[in-house]
Amino acid sequence: MLSWNQSPSLALMKRERAWVEVDVSAIAHNVKQLRSLLSPQTALMAVVKADAYGHGAVTVAQTVLQAGATWLGVATIPEGIELREAGIAAPVLILGATNTPEQIREIVRWNLQPTLCTPKQALIFSETVGERGDRAPLPVHLKLDTGMSRLGIAWQDAAEFAQLVQRLSNLQIASVYSHLATAESVDQTVLRQQQQRFDAAIARIKAAGVECPALHLANSAAALTDSAVHYDLVRVGLAIYGLYPAPHLRSVVNLKPALQVKARVTQVKTIQPGTGVSYGHRFIADRELQIAVVGIGYADGVPRNLSNQMTLLVRGQQVPQIGSVTMDQLMLVSTVPDLQEGEVVTVLGQDGNHAVTADDWASLLNTISWEILCGFKHRLPRIAVECSVPSVERCRW
Repeated sequence: MLSWNQSPSLALMKRERAWVEVDVSAIAHNVKQLRSLLSPQTALMAVVKADAYGHGAVTVAQTVLQAGATWLGVATIPEGIELREAGIAAPVLILGATNTPEQIREIVRWNLQPTLCTPKQALIFSETVGERGDRAPLPVHLKLDTGMSRLGIAWQDAAEFAQLVQRLSNLQIASVYSHLATAESVDQTVLRQQQQRFDAAIARIKAAGVECPALHLANSAAALTDSAVHYDLVRVGLAIYGLYPAPHLRSVVNLKPALQVKARVTQVKTIQPGTGVSYGHRFIADRELQIAVVGIGYADGVPRNLSNQMTLLVRGQQVPQIGSVTMDQLMLVSTVPDLQEGEVVTVLGQDGNHAVTADDWASLLNTISWEILCGFKHRLPRIAVECSVPSVERCRW
């Protein structure tokens, strides 16, 4: 992904059939809004896994670090290496599982910090790191399962696990953490149960004589919900990108969506009553219609199940999508006068007073906005812009 100070020319943009715009000023704004909820002692980790939820990991990482984040979170070793190769030196926590000596050597080589979940994993890490006797201990993060039932050692076994890791001279405990399963729910029963289990586990770890340099539990929803779960660090993903984990959290801070998806009209035509449109003729014109073909489809990340359900934006006006979304193209009814080939269509984002959001799509598809953001394929160029309402015509390139 291009950073804003490496921006393409308008001529380049006009050659693209479709692209993703990422407003880096919106991401910086969101970081500052989130930091305003935290005490000065609480650090902010920006989760940039899955290519920063489809926004471009390197550019997002550079932006959030300038705006006040001090940690980065990824899921895999290659995601961490990408950041290091870009010259990013901030601490990077690998949130996913790593187990093999080959993976461990890469972690050490690239100065990444792993998550440990089991005694077996800790022993493999210690043995592999110890292959070079002159190496300083590797910082590791202990993950507790307090109710997510995913990665992590059972919270009841946390003290014994921490004691084991403390005895391994090649490893150094950097933090102890857990992950919340229902933080976005209005009903906080499960959240409070997990918090209580986490606190109990930490108390047992400390009673066993193990120091916990840092504690973290909160994701985006919990960071927006209650400062009691902020501890020493919060791990924020979705909110960095300007979306709320749940509707009831919208009033907490003012977040700005950073991602927009644009495409160009490739043909305009008139069809007669009774004419079918696209595969399966799932739309049949009931009158003479002007329609437009747009150069984006499900191979780019526009879900086919949105066929005949979507609203797109052209010149600030809402227009209906019709027929089946195809691999590389979709069709819309052109209610805009004198629509021309080459005009920009906002597939996802804001144009004028109207917006189409990831939440809109998620609601139609009975899924979550996280999945929508991560679904846009990388044959769509990511273009970083710096403006409050991105567009090819208005942004500073």
